[in-house]
Amino acid sequence: MPILASLPGLNLLSSLPSNPPQNDTTSSTPPPSPPIPIPKYPPPRSRNPKTNVPRSNPALSIPHRRSNYRKPVQKGVISTDGDRCVIVGENGVSYKLPGAPFEFQYSYSETPSAEPIAIREPAYLPFAPPTMPRPWTGKAPLKKSKKNIPLFDSFNPPPPGKKGVKHVEKPGPFPFGKYPKEGKTREEILGEPLKKWEIKMLVKPLLSYNRQVNLGRDGLTHNMLDLIHSHWKRRRVCKIKCKGVPTVDMDNVCRHIEEKTGGKIIHRVGGVVYLFRGRNYNYRTRPQYPVMLWKPATPVYPKLIQEAPEGLTKAEADEFRKKGKSLLPICTLAKNGVYASLVKDVRDAFEECPLVKIDCKGLQPSDYKKIAKSSDDSGTPDAQRVVSSPKMISLWRRAIESNKALLLEELALGPDALLEKVEEFEGMSLAIEHSCEALVLSSEDGSSSSSSAEFKGGSYSEDENDIYSSDDIIDDEDYDDDSFAEVNPSIPLGSLPVDKIAERLRRESK
Repeated sequence: MPILASLPGLNLLSSLPSNPPQNDTTSSTPPPSPPIPIPKYPPPRSRNPKTNVPRSNPALSIPHRRSNYRKPVQKGVISTDGDRCVIVGENGVSYKLPGAPFEFQYSYSETPSAEPIAIREPAYLPFAPPTMPRPWTGKAPLKKSKKNIPLFDSFNPPPPGKKGVKHVEKPGPFPFGKYPKEGKTREEILGEPLKKWEIKMLVKPLLSYNRQVNLGRDGLTHNMLDLIHSHWKRRRVCKIKCKGVPTVDMDNVCRHIEEKTGGKIIHRVGGVVYLFRGRNYNYRTRPQYPVMLWKPATPVYPKLIQEAPEGLTKAEADEFRKKGKSLLPICTLAKNGVYASLVKDVRDAFEECPLVKIDCKGLQPSDYKKIAKSSDDSGTPDAQRVVSSPKMISLWRRAIESNKALLLEELALGPDALLEKVEEFEGMSLAIEHSCEALVLSSEDGSSSSSSAEFKGGSYSEDENDIYSSDDIIDDEDYDDDSFAEVNPSIPLGSLPVDKIAERLRRESK
């Protein structure tokens, strides 16, 4: 630094020049161009647009299933859209459309035992809105195909040698000399009942056939109706395999299948059902149902499992729960199992122990309440009705007819009234058991004569003066048929053991 300060004409504190020197363009070379051009990106979109595009239908903006949406509802119509409405009734939430044969539901066989108290989503119909030009699939419509695919139905089958055409079953089978006819009602479409050899002919090729409809834990759902008709287009019989909790009450499932589809169950093996479409079925004139685009949220129902069952206190219920932990389960329920004998097993177990344990670890938690509901509805007998075996019922009936037992019509009797009934029946039964009927004939002088000895104290006694006189002897001509008509014997004809032996010998001789 001292050396630089001693140099002449150099001022270290001088400012920079006011006009910087200009660059010499002739001597400078332009910068090299980049090897890869810089891409030009479009400007970023604004996150808050000024104009919001309205939704085509509010049904497409349903809140999330995990939302806390709760709206209390009452019985009746809760939402309307012209002729389309949402109804809350005994079977839960149902949807009414104009021209529909019945009220649509998500599941027809799994109906609740109580009415819903709230819904978890707005009351919209889960079908396509009527203003849409095509069914909603969530995707853009495909381009029109250049090929003209011919459509064939049961009454217009393709030629037998045509390629690229799927098999379509013809209507039938028909008896000899009969042809298909147009039918509108269920009886007309089914036609005459099938014979045994026809049922065997239709069911045998489907025993090892894998094309089937699987009915799961939700039971007979609405979209299965259209699926069954698509199976009927190719085959006369649709194979339905039922799995899970609905198999607890297979009679209920079969009844709903026949009512909603219009078919007839011709064969059933456990959880496998074979549904016949009918002799006069026509795929072109079939009933067409709208398809549900999404599964509606399950409504809120009252609690089925209470803290303490009826007739028990909270302490007694807790004690039963503690005992249930050490019990062995009578059966284990797994997913997609068949539980046709579950209710019977529970009833048999209740005869030995008031507490029954069922292992349901393989099921969904929502299925626990369904099993408890079905067991409670079908397993609780009436308070005025006792279910007994046929042999026990026949013994009771025989005892009542022979006046050895008494049938009380009034069950709500007090102790005094019940004791009076018992004493009256006891005296009547003793009189019937230790007495013998006598035929009494009146005479002219007003006295009566007995045709049999008196029965006193369980032994017969006869007076010394009871001697028949000549006046007592009456010829056969003096007898009148009217005197025998007045006699009313207590033993009906054909009830004695001798009559039964004679009847058996008569049958053997023939």
